[in-house]
Amino acid sequence: MNSKIVRIPNLSGLKHLTGFLVSKQPKTSNFRKFTPMLSIIIPVLNEAENITSVLKHLTTNASSENIAELILVDGGSSDDTRLLVNEFSKDTEFNIQLLSSEKGRAKQMNAGAKKATGDILYFLHADSFPPKKFDGLIISEVQKGNPAGCFKMKFDSNHWWLRLASYFTRFSWRACRGGDQSQFITRKLFDEIGGYDETFVIYEDNILINELYERKKFVVIQESLGSSARLYRDKGIWYLQYHFWAIYVKRWMGADADELLAYYVKHIKENRKPLTSIVEKPREVFADK
Repeated sequence: MNSKIVRIPNLSGLKHLTGFLVSKQPKTSNFRKFTPMLSIIIPVLNEAENITSVLKHLTTNASSENIAELILVDGGSSDDTRLLVNEFSKDTEFNIQLLSSEKGRAKQMNAGAKKATGDILYFLHADSFPPKKFDGLIISEVQKGNPAGCFKMKFDSNHWWLRLASYFTRFSWRACRGGDQSQFITRKLFDEIGGYDETFVIYEDNILINELYERKKFVVIQESLGSSARLYRDKGIWYLQYHFWAIYVKRWMGADADELLAYYVKHIKENRKPLTSIVEKPREVFADK
C-alpha cells in the first residue's frame, strides 16, 4: 500500500500578513458621531413687539444643522404676532412652525413638545436671548451626561438689584432658578416626568425645575442669556420682587395651583404700576461678549 506524504506550508509569516490585512480595514472612529438635535419651543401671546428680534437672534446664533425645528405656540394673540412669524419663516433656512393652542404657558409648551421631533427640547421665553452658539453648548452638556439645565442670566437693566439677581443665577441653588433662564431637557426625561403640569397656570416652570432637582439632574451652563426686565419696569422692581418671593414661599409651604394663581392675579396681573416705581430705559443684553 503506497502512502502519500502531504507537506504543510510554512505559516511562520502568516501573523505578519494578518496584521497587515487588519490594519487596512476601515476604523469605526472615521464614522460621524451621532449628534442630537434641538427642538426650540416658544409659547407666545401678543409678542409682536419682540418676536422678530428673538427669531433673528436665534437663527443668527445657532446652526440649522443642530435645530430640528423652531416651534412657536400661540395662545390666541390679537396683535400681529402670527403675521410676523409667518413672514419671517419665508426667508430662513430654519424649519419654523407656528401652532395654535389653548392659552396657558404649560399647555402651550406641552403642545409644542408633542409636535417636536428633536432629541432635546429647549423651552424659551419670547423675550429671552440665548448666548452665541447656544445650540452647541446645550448639545455638549447632554453628551457629557447632563440631561437638563439652563443658562445663567442677565436682565436688560442697570438697576443694582436686578444686576445682583442676575449674578446669583450662575449658582446651582434651586432658589435662583426660573423659567426666564430657559430650560433644556432631553425628550426621554421630559416624557418620563410627564411634561409640564397643566394645573399650574403660573409657576409651571418651577414645578418642572423642582422635579429635576429632586432627581439631581440639573446643570447651569456658565454662559449668559439676556432676558427682559419689562415686568419689573411695568410693576415696579421692589413691588414685583416682594410678590414673587411671596409666591415662592407660599408654594414652599404647600399652596396649590389655584391659590398661587389667585394671589398672582390679585397682586401682579391686575395691579397697576405703583407711582413710586423707577422708570429706566432697557439696555441691550443678548449674550456674553
